[in-house]
Amino acid sequence: MGNPFKEILHQEALPEKLKGKVMSDISFIKLAIDFADLMVVKYPETIDDLLRIKEDKK
Repeated sequence: MGNPFKEILHQEALPEKLKGKVMSDISFIKLAIDFADLMVVKYPETIDDLLRIKEDKK
């Protein structure tokens, strides 16, 4: 089994199927990062803000 990267460099063009797979993987990674940001950073900040508003009203 040869090194596929050397074969790609000699061809100087990637197959469309491989380009699609890479772009799909990148999109999935971006989605996972956005979801993690939402759940870990933004959601707790929102809950914290809501609790502070309730405390301020008392």
